Amino acid sequence: VWYHKPAINEELLQSLPNLKVVASAGVGIDHLDLKLLSSYGVKVSNTPFIVSTDTADMGMALLLASSRRLVEGHEMAVSPDTEYFPADWLGVEVSGATLGILGMGKIGYKVAERAKAFEMKILYHNRNQRKKEEESAVGAVYCKKIDDLLQQSDFVLLAVNLTPQTHKLIGKRELELMKPTATLINISRGLVVDQDALVEALQNKVIRAAALDVTYPEPLPRDHPLLKLKNVIITPHIGSATKKTRWVMMEEMAESIEAGLAGLPVPREVL
Repeated sequence: VWYHKPAINEELLQSLPNLKVVASAGVGIDHLDLKLLSSYGVKVSNTPFIVSTDTADMGMALLLASSRRLVEGHEMAVSPDTEYFPADWLGVEVSGATLGILGMGKIGYKVAERAKAFEMKILYHNRNQRKKEEESAVGAVYCKKIDDLLQQSDFVLLAVNLTPQTHKLIGKRELELMKPTATLINISRGLVVDQDALVEALQNKVIRAAALDVTYPEPLPRDHPLLKLKNVIITPHIGSATKKTRWVMMEEMAESIEAGLAGLPVPREVL
């Protein structure tokens, strides 16, 4: 399964009585009905470990590009209408700023490691608090309540899995809790954010900016208001899109398929 295709629904499962294993690319499994698959005796695998480094890099890339307005700057530098560079065209500081990470799993923790090198103050919220030594290693402070993290952060980065609990986790109320100078960065899934509320918040300067590697749907309709806003960067869901990582993802998927067909334990099986 690549980019959620083909759709693994009951119709497909009934048409494939000998199906033994579904190998899905990436970490997220929100597109798969695990109970349905299990009822047909089908095993499921994903590739959760290999994608974390590249996706964390992407999170930092979006943070830096948004804070220093790289896309707008490029457009200005190459525009045939540009005659001079304005002296008051400014970005915001990254070093010393506060980064709030929602979801401190493999990807979130790797983002924290990178943010530490930028001398950022790191807050995080997670279902479970990390071990003290893990917190100390990156200088992260646990926020039991999401609201505390949102109110204090200059950058809020989303690295949670999409579940019923995280569906539209960031809505109108949460955006209004954020600083008007804050930036929202999403490297998880588009549906973690209420997109209509985000458009409204960006238009009304409730928050400063957003940098999104994920949206819903993907791609957005060409007339979507998010595509018209200057304070938004959108990339085409490329968190894991490097040659090495995609190659290893394919190898891991093939390994899981071979094991499933041979009746062996499936590596990286999702239970």
